[in-house]
Amino acid sequence: MPHNVDLSEFLRSRRARIAPESVGLPERGAYRRVPGLRREEVAQLAGVSTDYYTRLEQGRPITPSGSVLDAIATALQLDASERSHLLDLIRGRTAGARRPAPTVQKVRPGLRRLLDSYTDHAAFVLGLRTDVLATNHLCRVLIADFDAMPHRERNLTRWMILNEDARELNTDWERIAAEATAMLRLDAGRYPEDTRTAELVGELTMKSEPFRRWWADHKVLVRTFGQKRLHHPQVGDLTIDYQAFTMPGQDDQTLFVYLPAQDRQSQEAWNLLASWNADPSPAERRSHSGWVAESAPTPDAKRD
Repeated sequence: MPHNVDLSEFLRSRRARIAPESVGLPERGAYRRVPGLRREEVAQLAGVSTDYYTRLEQGRPITPSGSVLDAIATALQLDASERSHLLDLIRGRTAGARRPAPTVQKVRPGLRRLLDSYTDHAAFVLGLRTDVLATNHLCRVLIADFDAMPHRERNLTRWMILNEDARELNTDWERIAAEATAMLRLDAGRYPEDTRTAELVGELTMKSEPFRRWWADHKVLVRTFGQKRLHHPQVGDLTIDYQAFTMPGQDDQTLFVYLPAQDRQSQEAWNLLASWNADPSPAERRSHSGWVAESAPTPDAKRD
């Protein structure tokens, strides 16, 4: 069985970020030739042998128990997203435990109706590999009209990193784009054999130096809520609060709802944006429905 390179690099990167003095070990000295903890120190903290942890970090074909994984995760100070990613990477080496990526992603009609009912909020649904599966009108006005893009370009991470409009819209573009990369990394660990994820990562690696740097960091992220600052071409600066909700029965679909922050400038900018871009007719809204994310879109499914 080949070595698990992703697991090896992830464990090594998490080990390197921990300062020895933060876990009660001697500070760095001349004998420390690498940043962070040494393998034997992680093993000591986790209560396993140095040989066992070394083989695990090398990506050797061993399957640790749940208690051992939990001890290693605690020693490496992994957060909830990182613990989930570690489990995915371990599972990914075992053929019988691998989860196949869904070949088709559909947004339920009821969820589409819910999106369209948000006339005062921008909302969209992200699927596997941060594909944009559905948007409402205000989302298309505030962020981008993903529905008008060719199918292969309807991806939040791809748009964030390669589209100049994304850089101009997001005031903190560096942080937001790095977070999108971390979300994509989480999906890549969950479905290691998904060809579309591999193609997307390959394209972004070739075209973006920042993406290469962020991907090498092995950071993972599950977005739940937060804030972001925007500079919209129509109304200028505003701050957005967002909430994310995983859809029941659809673990790979997340509903994002955007609303203006409570400061006066953001509220006024939002109201102007909504009033200048009135919601379209029901017939026009229906023209944006029915899109399906397929594992391999056919050429005639693309728009010119």
